[in-house]
Amino acid sequence: MNPAKPPHDPSDEEPDHQTDRLLVQACQLGDRDAQRRLYEKYGERIFRLMVRMVGRQDAADLAQQVFLQVYRKIHQFSGKSKFGTWLYRVAVNEALQHRRRKQSRPSQPLQFEPVNKTNDTDAYEKKESLEHALARIEPELRVIFLLREIDHLSYAQLADVLEIPAGTVASRLNRARRELRESISGPEIE
Repeated sequence: MNPAKPPHDPSDEEPDHQTDRLLVQACQLGDRDAQRRLYEKYGERIFRLMVRMVGRQDAADLAQQVFLQVYRKIHQFSGKSKFGTWLYRVAVNEALQHRRRKQSRPSQPLQFEPVNKTNDTDAYEKKESLEHALARIEPELRVIFLLREIDHLSYAQLADVLEIPAGTVASRLNRARRELRESISGPEIE
């Protein structure tokens, strides 16, 4: 016998998810302080994603555009996914639309923490190589790789953000890794 599922109890949610839920509800009611708090919480992450997707030159403007879109569409957020997942979806869509508008303009290389070149030249060269390889792969592959490897989104979160099946997430991620590997070391000879 299966026990009936108890009604949703917000106190059972993760503290961060519950905080987001309350902030979203306040934003839906027009609370400017809640909007500011969401921006303070997620603004830097969205900016970093935009730098990796569209380059530093356009990243700040595009990150602002993402939050304007979020505030305009906040009433459409139903809570079926975590707010962060929905926000990433809006951000990725904005970045891809921006790239389409700008055609195939090359993106800014991935920004890493400064490396001490005198002590770790090999690591610096590997990071440079990865930056150049990332700039050469398709935007859809770049975004899935970055969201997984840099932002540590799960496969399920990636599927939600990108609005694709989980199997497609796995195949695109494998393709991105393969193309990056080939770009860095050259195609494998069979």
